[in-house]
Amino acid sequence: MTPSETTTAEFLISIKPSERTFTAGAGETLLAAAIRQGVGLPYGCKDGACGSCKCKKLSGVVQHGTHQSKALSDEEEAAGMVLTCCALALGDVVLESRQVTQTGSFPVKKMPARLSQLERKSPDVMLMRLQLPANEAFSYHAGQYLDFLLPDGLRRSYSMASAAGVPGQSATLELHVRHLPGGVFTDRVFGAMKEKEVLRLEGPFGSFYLREDSNKPMVLLASGTGFAPIKAIIEQMQQKDIKRPATLYWGGRRPQDLYLEDWVRTQLTEMPQLRYVPVISDALPEDDWSGRTGFVHRAVLQDLPDLSGHQVYACGVPVMVQSAQSDFSQAGLPPDEFYADAFTSEADKLTKANP
Repeated sequence: MTPSETTTAEFLISIKPSERTFTAGAGETLLAAAIRQGVGLPYGCKDGACGSCKCKKLSGVVQHGTHQSKALSDEEEAAGMVLTCCALALGDVVLESRQVTQTGSFPVKKMPARLSQLERKSPDVMLMRLQLPANEAFSYHAGQYLDFLLPDGLRRSYSMASAAGVPGQSATLELHVRHLPGGVFTDRVFGAMKEKEVLRLEGPFGSFYLREDSNKPMVLLASGTGFAPIKAIIEQMQQKDIKRPATLYWGGRRPQDLYLEDWVRTQLTEMPQLRYVPVISDALPEDDWSGRTGFVHRAVLQDLPDLSGHQVYACGVPVMVQSAQSDFSQAGLPPDEFYADAFTSEADKLTKANP
């Protein structure tokens, strides 16, 4: 194949068992091609750090770009597993992937947004509200995320913490931003950023959202600001009058990390199907904490040793999400009933072991 042929080549990507197909250009990751053509493959960070997009290759050849071994190990790759976010097709490819959805009704778009509110909810968590232009429709699934478009081509990803607004009305987006000292974006959010600033964003992204075609009781599992997309899902349940039983397990190091607990407790009075279990891992004596302690996903297992009849939505740091997926599987949770969004920081994304 000549260099000119390589740059113009397009390969057919087929997805089983959904029978969806799309094409990927040479040099284009499988995930980028799928998003471009409205094929909803599962994914999270888009940077080879979380493993949410991992699926089975049934035929064909791919070449992986840089990624973390925790997202895809050498043994998994040898067994035919693929990270679609950093895999390039070298010919036609057939993949086996669950959670394939039609996302064409929610197109990815770029737009400006005006910062309407900054409110510190804890020492290191800021609540941001963004006002979208009145003439811009922005539809998304509760649980999805957006990217802020920063100078020099940088991006920072944050989940929407509010359900989508009523069509035809000017939309307001809520985000929860944790301060990471030295962070290009978060230092500005907690420092020089002022209300009424105009920011650029792109979205929606992600395959983390409530599956409404099930009546199974739900476990909503969050650590830290992983609560943001869970909050959006709870709001969606309210908007659509979804009566499925749901238990929120929210974990933090100290009680202050449960930065919107008053909001949660208000919802409990309005949603009899919702339960709430706060879990703290590193309380200090001055916190006077008398509630559940330890790792938040283990509190789930203490209460629900048999998860075979449940559906789980987990969001937070990768180690929590990965531990929950592994341990919940051993407790009988079907693999296709675990939905997750692992929050990866820029440090996580830069720690890539496998080129």
